[in-house]
Amino acid sequence: MVIKKSILNKLYVVVVLMTLFFVVIVFRIFNLQYVEGDKYRKLSQEKTERNDTIFANRGNVYAADGNLLATSMSKYTIRMDAVAVKSEVFEKNIRALSEALSKLLGKPTSYYQKKIREAKTRKNRYLLIARGIGYNDYVKMKSFPIFKLGVYRGGFIADQKTIRVHPIGKIAARTIGYDNSKGGAGIEGAFADYMQGENGWRLKQKIAKGQWRPINDVNEKEPIDGSDVITTIDVNIQDITHHALLKQLEYFEADHGCAVVMEVKTGKIKAIANLGVTSKGKYYEKRNYAVWESHEPGSTFKLASLMAALEDKVADTSDIIDCEKGKIFINNRKVQDSRRGGHGKISLARVFEVSSNVGIVKTIQKHYDKNPKKFIKRIKSFGLDQLTGVKIKGEGKPYIPNPSEKSWSPISLEWMAFGGYGVSVTALQMLAFYNGVANNGKLVKPYFVKELRVGGKVEKSFGTEVLKEKIASQVTIDKVRKIMKNVVVKGTAERIYSSNFSMAGKTGTAKKWIPKHKDKTGKTIYGHYSNKKYVASFAGFFPAENPKYSCIVVVHSPKKEKGYYGGIVAAPVFKEIAQKIYTTTPVNNQLVSDKISSASVDKEYQNYYEKLRKYKTIMPKVIGMSGMDAIALLENMGMKVKFSGMGKVTEQSIGKGVKLTKGATVYLKLS
Repeated sequence: MVIKKSILNKLYVVVVLMTLFFVVIVFRIFNLQYVEGDKYRKLSQEKTERNDTIFANRGNVYAADGNLLATSMSKYTIRMDAVAVKSEVFEKNIRALSEALSKLLGKPTSYYQKKIREAKTRKNRYLLIARGIGYNDYVKMKSFPIFKLGVYRGGFIADQKTIRVHPIGKIAARTIGYDNSKGGAGIEGAFADYMQGENGWRLKQKIAKGQWRPINDVNEKEPIDGSDVITTIDVNIQDITHHALLKQLEYFEADHGCAVVMEVKTGKIKAIANLGVTSKGKYYEKRNYAVWESHEPGSTFKLASLMAALEDKVADTSDIIDCEKGKIFINNRKVQDSRRGGHGKISLARVFEVSSNVGIVKTIQKHYDKNPKKFIKRIKSFGLDQLTGVKIKGEGKPYIPNPSEKSWSPISLEWMAFGGYGVSVTALQMLAFYNGVANNGKLVKPYFVKELRVGGKVEKSFGTEVLKEKIASQVTIDKVRKIMKNVVVKGTAERIYSSNFSMAGKTGTAKKWIPKHKDKTGKTIYGHYSNKKYVASFAGFFPAENPKYSCIVVVHSPKKEKGYYGGIVAAPVFKEIAQKIYTTTPVNNQLVSDKISSASVDKEYQNYYEKLRKYKTIMPKVIGMSGMDAIALLENMGMKVKFSGMGKVTEQSIGKGVKLTKGATVYLKLS
C-alpha cells in the first residue's frame, strides 16, 4: 500500500507539472498570438519584407529651343526566378526565350539556354539576365516567352533605378549643376524643390542568399515626376562659346577660364562655359568660375574709371593727356605702359583705346586724389559693388575698396583706376556692367531660367528684372560706346577687327595675386603679385551700333611665353563667338560689307558655299567638320539633320557620294 501510494503521489506531481507546463504553453501561444502577435508579426515581416523606394524622375532641364540638357532615365536590372516556372512551360518555351534574349542582348541563343537551364537545375531564384537596360528594352523583355507570365508564373523580376543624364553632352555642366549626396549646385541645386517630384515604393520579399525580389508585378505607389526647368541657354551659341574657349585654353596652356554670352535687352544668359585643366592637361567643367570666382579685373576696369570722370564732368574725351614716356612714379611705385617709350600727348579717348595706364592714372589722380570717396561713390553707382542676385548658389561677393578702411594706402586710388587692383568682381558681375553700357545705361539682372513647367503647362515665369534704370547719362554712354568700338578698330583689340561685322569692348590684363603659402621646401612665401601669372580678359558687345549680345572672356594663367595680354589671349575668343553667332544666328540691323577685306573670313565663306554648290544633289563627307558647320551645310541643302553629342562629326548615316532626296533625314554623331 505504501509503495502504491508513493507511486500515485509521484504520478500526481507529474500530472500537475505537465498541466502547469501545458498551461504555460497555452499562455505563451495566446500571448504570442493575441497580446504580442502584432509585434512579432511586424518583426517577421521586417525581416522578410521591405518597402523599396522608387525615386521619382526629377524634372527635365531644357535649353531655350527645347533641347534636353538634363533628364532622368529609368534603368532596369532584369533577373529571373527559374524555380517559379513550371517544368512543362519551361521546356516548351526555353528556346524561344533564349532566341529573343539573343536578338536583344547580342549573345548566342545557346549561351542563354545553357545559363537558364543551369539556374533551373540549381534552383536559382535570382538569376541575372541583364543590367542597366533602358525602358524600351524593358518593355520588350516583359513580353518575351515565359517572362510575359509575370513574377509568379514567369519568374520575371525587374528592378528599376533612376539616373541623371545629359543627352547632348556636358555643355554648361556646372551651370546645369546637380542635386545629390554631394549637395546642390547650379540650376538643379537652385530649383531642387520644384524638380524633386514625389517618390513611390515597391514591396519586396527576402529570398535565398539574402536577395530581395518584388512581390507584385507593379509598384505599390508610382512615383510622380518633378517640374521641368526651361533655361535661357541657346545650344548653338553654347556650342560655339564652349569650343572657342576650349581651343584658346589648350593653345595657351592656361589653368582655367570662362566665357559668358548675354542678351543685352533682356539679361538672358545664352551661353556660359567654365573650363579648368586636369593634371593630364584635359579641360572640363571644373567649377562655375563665371559665377563663383572673384578676381581683380585688370584694364576692363578702366571703363568704370573713364565713366566716373565723364559723369562727374571733371574730364572729357577730348582732353589731352601727357602720357610722357610711358612711365611715372606714384609714391615711389612705378606705373608703366605696355608700349615702350609711351604714347606721348594723346586725347583721353585715345588713352582708353590704347589702354594707357599712365594716361588714366594721371586723369584720376588729378581730379580725385584729394577726394577719393567721390570716385568710389561714382564707381558704386554703376552697380559694381552689388551681387547680381542670380539664382545659382555660390555667387562671389564683389569688393570695392573704401578710403575709410585700414587697408587703403596712398596708391590705392591710382592702382584701382588703371587695373582694378584691390577691386574684386566676378566675370558675371563685370559682364552685367558692360551689358548696362550696351543697353543704353539700363542695368538688368542676368538670369538663366525663364520658365518652370508641370506637365507641359507653365507654372512660373521669369522675365527681365531691371536693377537700375540708368547707370550713367546718355551722353556718357554714347561717348564710351564709340570709344569701345575704336578699341577694336584701332586700339588694343585691333587684331580681332573685321569689316564684316562690328564689335566693341575693352581688353584687360592683370598680374595675378598669389596668396601667402609655403613652397615645396616648406619656406613661407608671402602674398605678392606674380610676374609670371596673369589674368587676360575681354568684355564687350556686338553689333557695336545696336548691340544684341554682350560677352566676357576671362583666361587665368596662360603660358607667358605664348602670350598673356587680353588682346592676344581673350579677345580672339570673343571674335570667334561673335563671328559664328553672326553666321548662324542672323543679327538684325547689322550691315555687312560686300568688300573683301578679311582674307580668313572670306576664305571660310567661299569654302562653305563651294561645298554647298558642289554637293547640292549628292551627300558630302562631313566627317571631321565641326557639328555646327555640318548641320548648317546639310540644312541648306534641304536635308533634315538629327545629331547626338557635340564637337566634330565622327559618323554620318548617309555615305559620301550617295544621291540625295530633298527632305531626307541624316543622322550625325559628334565627338
